[in-house]
Amino acid sequence: MSTRSLLTFAICLAFCLALASMAMATTIKDGTLTYSAGHYLYPQPLKVGYDVFGYNYQAHMFNGSYFNVYSGGDGLPPYEGDDAAYLHANPGAVNHWAWPYRGVDLKMKWNDQWISNEDNTGDGKLDRHFGYPSYIGSGAWETNHQSGFDVIAVNGKNKQIHWSYFVKIVAAPSDAYTLDDVWYGSDDVEIGPVIWGSFAVIQRVYNDPAALAHGKQYVSPAGPGFGQYGPE
Repeated sequence: MSTRSLLTFAICLAFCLALASMAMATTIKDGTLTYSAGHYLYPQPLKVGYDVFGYNYQAHMFNGSYFNVYSGGDGLPPYEGDDAAYLHANPGAVNHWAWPYRGVDLKMKWNDQWISNEDNTGDGKLDRHFGYPSYIGSGAWETNHQSGFDVIAVNGKNKQIHWSYFVKIVAAPSDAYTLDDVWYGSDDVEIGPVIWGSFAVIQRVYNDPAALAHGKQYVSPAGPGFGQYGPE
């Protein structure tokens, strides 16, 4: 077989393998991927669009109460704003670590490597860092935007003060290292503080008049953009 024929065969084989891999993927649209055992919605299928907790796995988004990020996975129903009614039906929720943050509005966005909307491995779960043994070097990223109200006394009267907090988080590159809970690149430039082990904070923005906080609180010296932390 000629060199050209071998090259053509290799290209065709790689293309066929890629198609086979794509064909094996199970998507949310298939209606066969379900919430994990122990979740409040188990064994219901994952759905396109927002669920009752605020997750939109298809679009890589969450929008809802901070408490609802965790309540479903811990077997609790979604919190809808009525403390008394919720605790009457779920008295144990008062001991949940996220219950104090139920009034915090949270918006999250993430990419495929953080949580995909497909199952390419056949384990019945949405892929995380697909193709990589861990999040390190995978190019995963997430944004987290929290907001709410503080009540403070102003001239003897209670006043609601709006606050907001925004953070960008990336998976550390495979050649990065940590020192004093901070990730650094192979060029020794600071990437950002360690969070959740494998990740780095590359930007924080905090606005809260009650805390005298205004604007950017941290910007990575390596840069706050996601582009330089793509899959390796």
